[in-house]
Amino acid sequence: MASKEEGAAVPPQSKGSWSSFLRSIASFNGDLSSMTAPPFILSSTSLVEYSSYWAEHPSIFAAPALEKDPQKRALAVLKWFLSTLKQHYSSRSEKLGSEKKPLNPFLGELFLGEWEDEAGTTKLVSEQVSHHPPVTAYCIWNKEKGVQLQGYNAQKASFSRTINVKQVGHALLHLAEFDEDYLITLPPLYIEGLITGSPYVELDKKTYITSSSGYTSCINYSGRGWLSGKKNTFSASLYQTSKEKDVLYTAEGQWNESYKIKDAKSKDVIEEINANEIKTTPLKLKPTEEQDELESRRAWKNVAKGIESGDMDMVSREKSAIENNQRELRRKEKEEGREWERRYFRRVDRHARFEELADKVGAERDEKQTNGVWVFDEKHGKNLGAPLQAKESK
Repeated sequence: MASKEEGAAVPPQSKGSWSSFLRSIASFNGDLSSMTAPPFILSSTSLVEYSSYWAEHPSIFAAPALEKDPQKRALAVLKWFLSTLKQHYSSRSEKLGSEKKPLNPFLGELFLGEWEDEAGTTKLVSEQVSHHPPVTAYCIWNKEKGVQLQGYNAQKASFSRTINVKQVGHALLHLAEFDEDYLITLPPLYIEGLITGSPYVELDKKTYITSSSGYTSCINYSGRGWLSGKKNTFSASLYQTSKEKDVLYTAEGQWNESYKIKDAKSKDVIEEINANEIKTTPLKLKPTEEQDELESRRAWKNVAKGIESGDMDMVSREKSAIENNQRELRRKEKEEGREWERRYFRRVDRHARFEELADKVGAERDEKQTNGVWVFDEKHGKNLGAPLQAKESK
């Protein structure tokens, strides 16, 4: 059966390079993100853009700020988080036919935009704050509603029967009116569909959302498996922190299809959600020619054009030009004894609110794997109109 499926979704002219790529993955020792993938699996989108997946439903993102009851507010945060999973992890394979390998952002790369919907204006700032290891930091906020999400993440990819990706980092959601914070941990993932040449993402293990108001959600992920089950399956429970056996709400189903949220006591269905029916709001960007030279769409414009037209000589030439320029900048910085100055984020020794919430769910400290702890810079936050967190770092 497997032999008939092997390479089934690979273009005929690419079967040789795909087979060679799979062999090289199996024998590769190190971070797989540095490997060159066959052209048909390359994305023209930089990884720095992936931060936008947190808020492609801006009204759902802002909804917790409108809820006065802390228990229902925690449920609104869980509902928002579940609504982001399809965008984060399956929207690309559904739109493009398979998961694609994104462009690796360069240090200082930016992605800036905003959404407009009934919740008002929601803004996004995403910046590549480290190259070795590669780390993206982001801040998303709706000033009118007093909602702000900030975080940072890195990815460590390895191979063991499939591509396994450990997501390093976290996100913190802040609700200004209640001076309330929610720590969100990031799920491990793995890539299925390698043999058929149609890669897609499956989430693994569990993640937590834990709040300063005393509520925690635990989300368990499972995939189709070798013999049975449905892909993209999850089950979640919401409870008062440290009282995980006294569940208040549950949610279960497929995060990219449909799922139900229930009252755990009465078993009544509170809401049935179809992820395919939740409309996304387009992110508004400046025209490419008006963007800063470090903004992603402008910086990668010619590389993207080459990928989309299949001109791999152009891709190689334009990509090399960007990489060589980056090497020259790093050389000059080393000679002058200075470090690249981040535009919107700063490195701190510690983050008090993260540590306080991380202890509740056993989340690991990640500063060694992310080249520091990154927070949105207050100076730029005020300039951009962001509602800042009351408690941040020491």
